[in-house]
Amino acid sequence: MAEPALKLLGYQRRLVENPSRFTWNNWSRQTGKSTAIGLRRTIRGLERKRNQILLSAGERQSRELMIKVRQHVEALKIGFNWRESDLFEGVQFKQLEIGIPKFNIRIIGLPANPNTARGFTGDVFLDEFALHQKDREIWASVFPTVLRGEGELDIASTPKGRQNMFYRLKDNPSFDHSTVTILDAVADGLKVDPDELYRAMGDDELYRQEFLCEFVDEATAFLTYEMIGECESGSLSKDADLEALREFKGDVVAGYDIGRKKDLSVIWLFHVDGKVLRCLGMIILEQMPFREQFEIASSVLRMRCLRKMCVDATGLGMQMAEELTQYFGEYRVEGCTLTAQFKEMAASLMRNRFLDKTIVIHADDKTRNDLHSVRRIVTAAGNVRLEAPREEGSHADRFWAASLACYAASAPTGKIEVVMGPLRPSAALRNL
Repeated sequence: MAEPALKLLGYQRRLVENPSRFTWNNWSRQTGKSTAIGLRRTIRGLERKRNQILLSAGERQSRELMIKVRQHVEALKIGFNWRESDLFEGVQFKQLEIGIPKFNIRIIGLPANPNTARGFTGDVFLDEFALHQKDREIWASVFPTVLRGEGELDIASTPKGRQNMFYRLKDNPSFDHSTVTILDAVADGLKVDPDELYRAMGDDELYRQEFLCEFVDEATAFLTYEMIGECESGSLSKDADLEALREFKGDVVAGYDIGRKKDLSVIWLFHVDGKVLRCLGMIILEQMPFREQFEIASSVLRMRCLRKMCVDATGLGMQMAEELTQYFGEYRVEGCTLTAQFKEMAASLMRNRFLDKTIVIHADDKTRNDLHSVRRIVTAAGNVRLEAPREEGSHADRFWAASLACYAASAPTGKIEVVMGPLRPSAALRNL
């Protein structure tokens, strides 16, 4: 089979010509792995007269990969048909297909999920496999597909921590393994400046993961266990003592992350001790009606030492934030909508305190694991988002309460407004 007129670097050519049935490829970003494996699967499909199924992390990535494959087929000067069709597997998505009548094969590009992976027979390419959602289920669907008819399987990705199938397969003896860091690629002729990439990345851990192909255990943790442990104190209490706090003379800030049935509600209080935030304990509210939550939050806000409370005003928390602001004033209560931009900003304020050791918290397993549960995920588009699973009955609720408290400490409080007399929640709040 003639090779298309494409200049390949040494590491790309070695992969394209690799005779192995199963390959596992841990490659840096910007090294052309999708281009190389797209060409490999095109040539192997034509030689073997076997359908090719290319599963990408999302629809956009699937389209980009199939465009590269189309360019390879065009360069080979082989007649083909391009087809797009809508499929439904819970959600609508596009199936892209290149049909090559002369060889009676199809090259099919799909966003990966267990159902799409199960529906086809042929050789398979798992593109950016570390980014695939439900990757274990996809693996369970794909491998039987590959085994039928002496199928081939290529896996390629940049590392994304150790909690995925891509990492688990790195020592599997059935695979031929290759690792190409950005330094390996430059040595083989890639025209990029690694130092410039490092400066632009601005994060040593992420650079090691994205460009040096390291499976750094804590690479995706927003707060590592080491960072958390260095800011823990065994002398601090996990539980807030409201009676003692009523006589407290220092300045206090609080973050209030609101949940109802699935998630916890957490109020976390901190003493603003100069530049340091020192934990005064937290209040955990589990499956508590909003009326009772309002009364507890109000008892905290009635303390004279409480300078500011930042409240999660996202979704079901919106009315609670409005009611608390109405009774205690916008100087003491700030409703915060947890958009992706706000979450990144508030969480970064907290992370900086852990890095600078200007926050001191109690030592507790659940708190530690909750803080550690938030992962810093780099998407295929290069964007960073914060994600957390639901573990130990929490969805990083303590993490966001602490982030909101750090945000409260960063903002001016203004004057304190005092509410006289008993609080009477609105009828709408009483009915929640």
